[in-house]
Amino acid sequence: MDIAALNSFTADIWRDEITPALVDYIRIPAKSPHFDPDWAANGHIDAAVEHMVGWARGKVAELPGATLEVVRLEGRTPVIFIESPGEPSSEIGADTVLLYGHLDKQPEMTGWSQGLGPWEPVIRSDRLYGRGGADDGYAIYASLTALVALQRQGVKRARCVVLIEACEESGSFDLPFYVEHLKDRIGAPSLVICLDSGCGNYDQLWLTTSLRGMTGGRLTVEVLTEGVHSGDASGVVPDSFRIARALLSRVEDAATGEVLPKVCTVEIPADRVRQAKVAAQALGEEAWRKFPFAGDTHPPTGEIAELVLNRTWRPQLTVIGADGLPKPSDAGNVLRPSTTLALSLRLPPTADAHAAEKAFEQAFTADPPQGAKVTYQSAGAATGWNAPPLAPWLEAAVQKASKATFGRDAALMGEGGSIPFIGMLGETFPDAQFVITGVLGPHSNAHGPNEFIDLPTGQKVTAAAAIILADHAERPR
Repeated sequence: MDIAALNSFTADIWRDEITPALVDYIRIPAKSPHFDPDWAANGHIDAAVEHMVGWARGKVAELPGATLEVVRLEGRTPVIFIESPGEPSSEIGADTVLLYGHLDKQPEMTGWSQGLGPWEPVIRSDRLYGRGGADDGYAIYASLTALVALQRQGVKRARCVVLIEACEESGSFDLPFYVEHLKDRIGAPSLVICLDSGCGNYDQLWLTTSLRGMTGGRLTVEVLTEGVHSGDASGVVPDSFRIARALLSRVEDAATGEVLPKVCTVEIPADRVRQAKVAAQALGEEAWRKFPFAGDTHPPTGEIAELVLNRTWRPQLTVIGADGLPKPSDAGNVLRPSTTLALSLRLPPTADAHAAEKAFEQAFTADPPQGAKVTYQSAGAATGWNAPPLAPWLEAAVQKASKATFGRDAALMGEGGSIPFIGMLGETFPDAQFVITGVLGPHSNAHGPNEFIDLPTGQKVTAAAAIILADHAERPR
């Protein structure tokens, strides 16, 4: 492969085609079904599908024998499914690579800087701001560009299947039905490339080695059937927020943030500890300085490797929402009838999420303080994923790709988020190798305000994927 030509070609496509396509895609408020229950009637997900398909058809036409289809199952979000035959020789052509991404988006979120917004794309200093460009709208463009780049150079590769879903930000609850529906067409991939993850910096290729699991739900404490005067009731009727706070202390040490149920913790594998130390050297203080801390807020430790492990292999509990609490300006001297807290629990990759779900429910509802009415409504549970050991050929290919595109060695690190599809594939195809990477680096702020995609990084990840595909076809068998 001509690496210089590859980098030049992908840079041109990103400048002339992908960036304008992403600009238009960002304008589509294709919120995931969890955030837009009327998604089918509103039509934004379908608009995003049609927008991507309109661009993709031109690239599919450059790939001999390739097909593109929008697959729709009744009552479920659609998927884009692309098949592209590989080298016709039996050894390579019978193999399959699955390239994955998603097109649904998180909701708007408040706090965007002046001049920026979720549905109004803005380019500043090679960064395209707006919801969904990095998470994960660029995936279909990068995947097809990598395939076309190999085709133009006549480089051999295996059969490739591109799968773009529209339900990932809601936990991919539609995806198992499509995997079952398309199982014969997907085949048994020997390599999965997922472009929906993060990167520790924009200076090298980052390979995700694990993903945290998660569970969560709504904890509700009811003490009255209606609010009453606090001067009359306090001291007689318990405060629902205090009860909720006491219940949280059953599962979390308020002083340290340690999650207490034993089922939520695991022994961290030695190789992941070693990788965290290497990643810490590459990240430096950017591992924590990338976050917009307020005032003198600081991390729990200055040990960078420990912070890496905290966000990838240790459980963490977050209160992500609340109900029953009026705005301070609307708060009268009333003892409120109830408090509801929305909880999110990130779990180690190998922890049993369903066991953690059950442990939380039991901890909250057993023997409630002062007999308060306590309910816990789980939002579901998804166990995380720990990558299988890298095959020697893939380890070499990843390093080669990083040096050829970024000019530096690749780095390996777990990610704190979840990609349900990867855990599903890991169970279905236990012999597959995985390349989980992405463009969500420092300050890119996926799901939050001022989300952006670093455009040069997107181009380099695209070229790196092409190199890995080529080396996959030449690997020892």
